[in-house]
Amino acid sequence: MKRISEVPALDRPREKIAVRGPEALTDRELIAAIIGSGGPGHDVFEVARAIERTLPAEGIPAYADLLAIPGVGAAKASQIAAAFELARRRFVPADVRITTPEDVIPLVRHIAERKQEYFVCLSLNGAGEVVGNRVVTKGLLNYSPVHPREVFADVITDRAASVVFVHNHPSGSPEPSREDIAITRQLLDAAGILGIRVLDHIILTRKNHLSMRERGLL
Repeated sequence: MKRISEVPALDRPREKIAVRGPEALTDRELIAAIIGSGGPGHDVFEVARAIERTLPAEGIPAYADLLAIPGVGAAKASQIAAAFELARRRFVPADVRITTPEDVIPLVRHIAERKQEYFVCLSLNGAGEVVGNRVVTKGLLNYSPVHPREVFADVITDRAASVVFVHNHPSGSPEPSREDIAITRQLLDAAGILGIRVLDHIILTRKNHLSMRERGLL
């Protein structure tokens, strides 16, 4: 097992970034630069290789999947998850305008493969451009409890004119449950008081999606 200090200085990921820029590093080296060190019995490059193999083709790696990797503890799992989430937020194309449910899907595709329900809220300005994209809650296998105050706290800060709600169904069926409809109506009532339009509530699965507005439920 080789420690990072035993690697020649010019081959160490962080030193390579300083000299040649991050674009010169492989994915594994970038991961090694993020985590900085290995764990008991595992050097940094061994851990980075295991993390690289765990990364999904698209989206953000699940914290629990990272935590299951030998040599990865809570700190390293959090570092990787945070790095991916920050990149996702910063590199969403500017001035993304929502006009159809299909415009929303690329912005939330990362939750489609999750084994738990994630509830996401997109904030839009008066021109229909996305100004906020946040996971509000993460819940049980088939239910994510949502409260209006949690949903609209950041929406108000964004000075949003409208919102789009999205949540995933790990079961694979996009059909809205009674709880989905009840939560949506509760959020509609709260949005009406705040003067914020609810454009849609989209249910997302691995293979397809359903618009509650198109279904006539909004």
